[in-house]
Amino acid sequence: MTETINEPWGLSVFGAGSVRVEPQLVRVKLAVDVLEPSPDRAFEGAGTAVTRVREVLRRHGVPDTAVSGSRLRLSSEYNGYGAERTFLGYRCQASYAVETEALDGLQQLIVDAVDAGAHRIDDVEFDVHDKPAMRDEARRRAVAAARRKAEVYTEAAGVRLGPVVHIQDVDAESFRQYRGHGGGGGSSAGDLAPGMVEVSAGVVLGFSLTH
Repeated sequence: MTETINEPWGLSVFGAGSVRVEPQLVRVKLAVDVLEPSPDRAFEGAGTAVTRVREVLRRHGVPDTAVSGSRLRLSSEYNGYGAERTFLGYRCQASYAVETEALDGLQQLIVDAVDAGAHRIDDVEFDVHDKPAMRDEARRRAVAAARRKAEVYTEAAGVRLGPVVHIQDVDAESFRQYRGHGGGGGSSAGDLAPGMVEVSAGVVLGFSLTH
């Protein structure tokens, strides 16, 4: 199958750039989940667990302002379907998102929170304070990668690279498609160092060509 160029106006290339830094903070999503035969016992059990978990967080130096939570939610719990359906009790849940910069004490914080009554750890996300600045640097690297790729093409083709005539930002969904065909400077997730935060960006540059 022969591919044709419908609009031979110049050269279009994709470039990807990534920035990796050590995390500066971590967000932990945890939940209290209590199942009891009556609503009052479910509320009581969940409320007690919530109080213990908040005390643990304070002992670890996490202020109340760094904890975002939901109110206690009560629902009826069943097992099975149709005629086989049986009532199990009342489930009371409360979820919390905890943010802390004390990365060295993260493991003990999670252990203590679970011991205090956090029945689930739903997510642990490492992050940095100034992610927009990282994104800007990733975009600069993406532009540099695209330019390097364009210079290789023009050198091999025996033409000269002209000025940029088009710049297209590549969104996250399209970025994965482009990277599947070679990122020109990006890296795969498999070679990330443990505990590193990566921010990536992609761009399509259009260059004019001269002889």
